[in-house]
Amino acid sequence: MRKGDAGRSGAAVRNRAPLAANAFDFLPLGSVRPAGWLRRQLEIQATGLGGHLDETWADVGPNSGWLGGTGESWERGPYFLDGLLPLAYLLDDDRLKAKAQRFVEWTLTHQQPDGMIGPASNNDWWPRMVMLKALAQYEEATGDPRVVPVLQKYFAHQLEALPARPLRDWGRFRWQDNAMVVLWLYNRTGDPKLLDLAKLLHSQGFDWQADFANFRFTEAVTPEKIKLDQNNGLGESALASHGVNNGQALKAAPVWSMVTGRPEDRAGFAQMLGKLDEYHGLPNGMFSCDEHFAGRNPSQGSELCTVVETMFSMEVALAVLGDATIGDRLERVAFNALPGTFTDDMWAHQYNQEPNQVEVSLHRKPWTTDGPESNLYGLEPNFGCCTANFHQGWPKLAANVWMSSGDDGLVAAVYAPSEVRTRVRGTAVHVVEETEYPFRGSVRLTVTPEAEVLFPLRLRIPAWAKGAAAVRVNGQAQTLAAGEGFANVERTWKAGDVVEVEFPMTPRVSVGFNDSVSIDRGPLVFSYPIGEDWVKLRTRGMTADWQVFPTTEWNYALPGSADASHAMRVDEHPLGGSPFALTGTPVTVQVTARKLPAWRAVDGVADVVPKSPVASDEAEETITLVPYGAAKLRITSFPQLRS
Repeated sequence: MRKGDAGRSGAAVRNRAPLAANAFDFLPLGSVRPAGWLRRQLEIQATGLGGHLDETWADVGPNSGWLGGTGESWERGPYFLDGLLPLAYLLDDDRLKAKAQRFVEWTLTHQQPDGMIGPASNNDWWPRMVMLKALAQYEEATGDPRVVPVLQKYFAHQLEALPARPLRDWGRFRWQDNAMVVLWLYNRTGDPKLLDLAKLLHSQGFDWQADFANFRFTEAVTPEKIKLDQNNGLGESALASHGVNNGQALKAAPVWSMVTGRPEDRAGFAQMLGKLDEYHGLPNGMFSCDEHFAGRNPSQGSELCTVVETMFSMEVALAVLGDATIGDRLERVAFNALPGTFTDDMWAHQYNQEPNQVEVSLHRKPWTTDGPESNLYGLEPNFGCCTANFHQGWPKLAANVWMSSGDDGLVAAVYAPSEVRTRVRGTAVHVVEETEYPFRGSVRLTVTPEAEVLFPLRLRIPAWAKGAAAVRVNGQAQTLAAGEGFANVERTWKAGDVVEVEFPMTPRVSVGFNDSVSIDRGPLVFSYPIGEDWVKLRTRGMTADWQVFPTTEWNYALPGSADASHAMRVDEHPLGGSPFALTGTPVTVQVTARKLPAWRAVDGVADVVPKSPVASDEAEETITLVPYGAAKLRITSFPQLRS
């Protein structure tokens, strides 16, 4: 098989020499199909704002500069396409494919003679980086023979033009997204000049590894500290502390390590995530950034663009590095922070979400650099980048729940209902994954190769399940010799072989900022749902902007972490049509609590969670917690009661 044909067969394309081999590789778009609740979530996105944005928002409508019009011509068209395209092909939705094709077609047929792509009204490298990602996905899904020549011509132009017109502003801080597609093309053509281009992008790009080796932003930033009033907010400190830049930069070291193969580059991801957690980590798996670093107070927010970019960076890092803990973290973000920032029907979203979010209204607190609309649910609260960019979150996760291992096996990288069709060691293989994970702990895999074939099947064992997970093959218990967080089942697979995985789903207590506690079960984080009064602020075309006001008290403290888990009761319920909705939530946790009257809200924002332990003379109550994503007003970090 020629390398260029691998995507058509459903097989992964490996790194060519001299690139270092990845632990795992993405399968071509379309190899994995969502099923069960995951498909339903994509359908909700398709019938919501994600499938209709171009009909109600001019920035990606018919007059978009990326359709040849005179409208918005910078990042919003490519952002929209970067999520719309995988959504369309994962659902095999002709309506969505036609919408995506308009952007693809204009870009492929309007390349300039020198190789430049995109609207002529600007020559910024940054928005083209997003379009490159979309074109690569499109080529994998369709095999359109026009894509590779267009990319070859564009990258030749970049290599020639960058010395005189180097990366700047956003492009300088997001160089790794450009380099990633350069390496994608190198693996399909073998053109050595593409490696020269990757090295040039790295040399002109911001040095994220050096920045995190001597991390400067160890507390919440202020506009003054990052000199936000200088250079239109595009100074180095402002861009280095910007949340979305950091979410994208989590892939920088893994991408660069493919070029160098150096251990210190492979270690860059863990170093960066460790610093983000230490100084800005939040219980929903994210780091604070509203819009810039904001510390660990759970009343601070995270931008939706940062959530989806962090997810994709983690998918890239998991493939390159093969570290199972990255999969754990990816699930925490995807199953909590992502649904937590949308209405259930996905017709409205927030710009910023807060783990301790007691009101959604027009207030200036607590944002470091954002405005008063930041946590409204609506069409484009605060700024429209998230409106254009949120679409990639669910589809890219769904496309990458399965990966190919470097030794030509299969990897269950993220658990969700799905099926995968690919070629393994030259044999067509079909695997069906039946599960209600993350709401339940059972996973059933049915393996059907077209002929008997020997290959390894790697099952990610989350850190919270180590020592308690169980695996059975055709009913026979397996001895788990988990290596690097994966259980390796290598055998000659026959049609109808069944693998069953059981993960313990017992509540756990995590200790966070000011020794507060949050409650986890599997990859889900649980929150106290505050009563919600939704008030329409204004109609916005096919959707609306909403404020949400609390109707119940929320200031609870939980038993100390040593005692809390023993007093919890888990109740499971049927999985409904909207898996992350508050009504009919699939799982709840009951826990004892006491109110803490001194903990209050100011200007619609919960005060900093009090330093634990705390004392309360209030009566003991039993409260019900729900998955984080189901509660749009919520408390996630609770003070600990003094024993």
